[in-house]
Amino acid sequence: MSVAPQAERDRAAASDEPRIRLRRLGLRCTPARLRILTLLTVSGCHLSISEVGDQLARSGEAIHPTTAYRTLEALTAADLVHAVHGPGPARYGITGEPHHHTVCRQCGHVEGLASRHLTEAVGRIEELTGLRPDSSGSLLVYGWCADCGG
Repeated sequence: MSVAPQAERDRAAASDEPRIRLRRLGLRCTPARLRILTLLTVSGCHLSISEVGDQLARSGEAIHPTTAYRTLEALTAADLVHAVHGPGPARYGITGEPHHHTVCRQCGHVEGLASRHLTEAVGRIEELTGLRPDSSGSLLVYGWCADCGG
């Protein structure tokens, strides 16, 4: 009996995680939900609906744009995914560790920023305004990314 190499076991565990997350919430594990959750988890990026569709198509797992839209809306409602709104289309990312976002005003690129990097700033904002971000709330910092150079 052979034992699978560690990298193979890690890939198998990563592919099971979306299924586990859906089942924990009592949601069906549809192919679209599994594909999209896996893509967002593996990519670590915030993607628009069209980017999700393009990346799934390139990997041979194409889904209809309407299905992608409805799936992302359902995953957002279940708090497995969150939407970041900026210029252009909303971009979706995995909901997990609390984090904030930077958003490019030119191209709409979204980058996650760990909450621990802005603890003092968030504390000061709360002190000045009384506003306390909830578990899904984040600061949105708008500007221009290095590629757009505004």
